[in-house]
Order: sequence, then structure tokens, then C-alpha cells
Amino acid sequence: MSDTKTTPSIFTKDNYMWMLGGLVVMAIGMFLLAGGKSHDPAIFNKNAVYSTTRITIAPLLIMAGLVIEIFAIFRKPK
Repeated sequence: MSDTKTTPSIFTKDNYMWMLGGLVVMAIGMFLLAGGKSHDPAIFNKNAVYSTTRITIAPLLIMAGLVIEIFAIFRKPK
């Protein structure tokens, strides 16, 4: 009755490191996407809202993080 069967883990340490890297890349993208706080909410700062960092770089980092996550999930252990 004490025959405990253990199933091998699907992911290895290398997979988890890739997953952590993907999460870090996505977190950096989210941080860049978040805006700076305006001192006066009645003033619209067009340059801050439509900057290259928010419009181009941050979404690309988030998508790169998702691609890294997919790679980490489908990577087979050696």
C-alpha cells in the first residue's frame, strides 16, 4: 500500500529559467508602457502619451516576452 508512484516533472530547471526570463521581459514592457504622472490632470502632454517608448518599444517587449514563454513551455528537456 505504500507504493507511491511519482511522475516526472514536465519542466526542468532550464524551462523555469526561460519562463522567469520571459516574465522579466514582459514586466519591463509593462513598466515602459505605464505612463508618467502629470502634475496637472487638465493638461494633455502629447509627447509623453505618444512617445516611441510607449507606442513601439513596450508592446514589442511584451510580445517578445510572450514568445519566450511559449518557447519555454514547448522546449523539451535534454
